Amino acid sequence: MATRKKTAPKKSARAKAVKPAKKPPRRHQEELLDEALEESFPASDPLPVDPGVVHLSDAPTLDVGHRAPDFALKATPDQTISLKQLRGKPIVLVFYPADWSPVCGDQVSLYNEMLAEFQGYDAQIVGISVDGAWCHTAFAKDRKLRFPLLADFEPKGAVSKRYGVYDAETGTSQRALFVVDAEGIVRWKYVSPVGINPGADGILDALETLPKTGNA
Repeated sequence: MATRKKTAPKKSARAKAVKPAKKPPRRHQEELLDEALEESFPASDPLPVDPGVVHLSDAPTLDVGHRAPDFALKATPDQTISLKQLRGKPIVLVFYPADWSPVCGDQVSLYNEMLAEFQGYDAQIVGISVDGAWCHTAFAKDRKLRFPLLADFEPKGAVSKRYGVYDAETGTSQRALFVVDAEGIVRWKYVSPVGINPGADGILDALETLPKTGNA
C-alpha cells in the first residue's frame, strides 16, 4: 500500500497578506523633511548688505525746527498728494509700519474718530506707510477712514528715509508722528515703540502750541 505524502498546509490568504508598514511618528516625519530641505537648500552665509540701503542707525534725523522735506505720494492709484499742496495749515504726518496689522488698525481708527478735534485746529492728518496704493484703498474702505493714506511704496520707503524713520531691517516705516506748522516747519515729533499705539494726546498738545490759522 502506497504511503501518502504529507503536504504542508496551505497558508490562508489572510496569512499571505503583507501587513502595512507602520507610519513613522509625526516628529520623525518632520525631522526627515528638515534633513531633505537642508540637503536641497544648504544654509549659506548672510547675503552682503546693499550699500545703498539706509539702516535705522545711519538714517538722517529730522529734528524739531527743521523744514519738513517735501514729497508727492499716491493717495489712490490715480491721485497724488504732495506736502506742498497741504501747506497753509497744520499737518499731522502719521508714519506707521503696515496696513492690516492690529496696532496700526487701532491707531488709524482712533484718529478717524478724532477728526473733528483735529479739524478744530484746522489740521490735516495724513497716514504714510510702505504699502501700495491699492492696499491703502482696500484698508481705508474696510476701516471707513476719512483721511488720506499715502503710499511710500516705490522707491520703497524713500519718504520715510528722508524723515529718518525707515527701519531697513524690517523694510517698513517706524511708528512716528510729526506735527508740521502752516509754514512747513516741524514743531513736534515722536517715535513710538512699534508695538505701542502712541494715541493722540501728544498731537493735540503740539497743535495747541501752534499759532491759529485763519480757519481755526
